Amino acid sequence: MVGTVATCRRVIALTGPLLPLVSFLARLPVAMTQFGSVLLVAETSGSLATAGVVGGALSAGQVVCGPLLGRLADRHGQRPVVLAAAAVNAVATAALVAGALGGLATAPLAVIGAVTGASVPLVGPLARTRSVALAHRSGAGEGVLGAVHSVEGTLDEVSFVLGPALVGLAALAAHPALALGLAAALVAVFGTAFALHPTATATPGATAAAAASPATTRPGGRARHPGVVYAVRGTLLLQGAMFGACQAGIAALTARLGVPGQAGTVYAAMGVFSAAVGLALGALPARFGLRLRWRAATGAALLLSVPLLFTHTLAPLYAVVIVLGAAYAPHLITAFALTERAVEPARLAEATAYAASALVAGQALALAVSGRLAEAYGPAGAFAVAVGAAAGALLLALATRVPAARAHGAGRAYVPAQQTAAPQTAAPQTAAPQTPAP
Repeated sequence: MVGTVATCRRVIALTGPLLPLVSFLARLPVAMTQFGSVLLVAETSGSLATAGVVGGALSAGQVVCGPLLGRLADRHGQRPVVLAAAAVNAVATAALVAGALGGLATAPLAVIGAVTGASVPLVGPLARTRSVALAHRSGAGEGVLGAVHSVEGTLDEVSFVLGPALVGLAALAAHPALALGLAAALVAVFGTAFALHPTATATPGATAAAAASPATTRPGGRARHPGVVYAVRGTLLLQGAMFGACQAGIAALTARLGVPGQAGTVYAAMGVFSAAVGLALGALPARFGLRLRWRAATGAALLLSVPLLFTHTLAPLYAVVIVLGAAYAPHLITAFALTERAVEPARLAEATAYAASALVAGQALALAVSGRLAEAYGPAGAFAVAVGAAAGALLLALATRVPAARAHGAGRAYVPAQQTAAPQTAAPQTAAPQTPAP
């Protein structure tokens, strides 16, 4: 508990108390819109197939355009990009509500859904990028950077638990349209507030800084990412697949048990426990380096997911899923920390956007596949997808070389971990105080 409080204090000392709150409220619409769009279209059209098409178009828009928005933020700064995206997203979300309530056909609804997904302001990845920039600008060390990743990962987890819960409550109390209307308002108000927050000056756009060193630049001028960046995206794709498969399996099992309303509660319980573990990760000693954390998290995900295959009643389902959540946040936090360590600072927003898109893509693909398997083979069919994805993530983590030092921005060369006996060391500036003033 003491370590968790210290983690929060480190980050608040860096960003100020308002930024985490604003960024959290600006993230909620992402989780609300995905789930809410499916509920809304299913309610208004009476067709789950139509709802699935619209929800899939929304996910596809986010996966395809998310990295583009990240690249624009790297080049031109976060403020103009988030302001424009938040405005478009709020209008598109409101248009989706109006179209669904007005009985619009499937094709135009899917187009509006795709625009809604394409204009998601990426507050989660950009907030992480901004906090990292503040840490580097203040000369903070690896301890503060670890705290930043823990807090940002926890905010992501909580938003993805609370968002669907708010949608479910709105649907029960009134109509899914209420939830999407709230999402449009949140992104308009708090997305704009995030863009205008004074800390946006930490990420003004770094076209000049994007020039890479000759040793790592292609003839075209863009620096190569180390292989670990692509491997991390692969494990995030597989973790997204675990999310989607668990959602399908939990829904199938609770429906079989005659308590379909418990599905959201089970998934929320997993998310809450995962978030708590993720926040506590910031207090982990530095000797537990990123390579060890990555392999431990993916190994734990495989080990803790296997009992899902043998779970047939509600109480064991709660127990197994909650414990499995302990592996999720540590992997997410470590994956984004590895990305931040390995890529150039001038390309961090784009890199984190790719990572977030990989997670969304994995979840969407696994939901489609595991839903069919659950229908054919029962809940175990969906849960088998989760176990297979966990195994793939562990193999990637074991097979990938991990940088033992920062590849960019700290005056240190990229060194594969296998070529040095030293632990994961900090950059030279880490001799600065660990809790700098904002």
